[in-house]
Amino acid sequence: MNQLSPAEPSVLHVCDLPFAVLADLLAGYELLLQHVAAGEKIPGSYWGEPEAGVIAHNVYVRDDTPIHSLLHEACHLIVLPPERRARVHTDATDSDIEEDATCYLQILLADAIPGVGRARLMADMDAWGYSFRLGSTQAWFEQDAEDAREFLRQRGLPHC
Repeated sequence: MNQLSPAEPSVLHVCDLPFAVLADLLAGYELLLQHVAAGEKIPGSYWGEPEAGVIAHNVYVRDDTPIHSLLHEACHLIVLPPERRARVHTDATDSDIEEDATCYLQILLADAIPGVGRARLMADMDAWGYSFRLGSTQAWFEQDAEDAREFLRQRGLPHC
């Protein structure tokens, strides 16, 4: 079970779920989930530990990495065309629409993880401090994400 300090937001972490389930989900998108030992630096982490890191088709996590971070960084890679994915190291995009599509897709993929689901993931995103114009992840997802859905649709990715 998760051993985090009381000051940290109560969100799901990699240690809360079977690693194989997470790895299998990413493998469906030709990504490799790489486990990093406790206390070790996470390669390719844009925000620093414990946030997930990305390098090409690899997503790096530790047991204390939040599930929303794992999904977010993985989705950055999923929305990219293969030639761009191969060049990613740490910073996946500077595009607002790719960022929106990433957030939207991570919510959809949460439904594929037993014990997570979109409602829990959106609550975790809010607890962690994701910021959306309408004030909450759920409001954005339901009322303000048409551009993200269209971006995903154009790329043949899940969007509903």
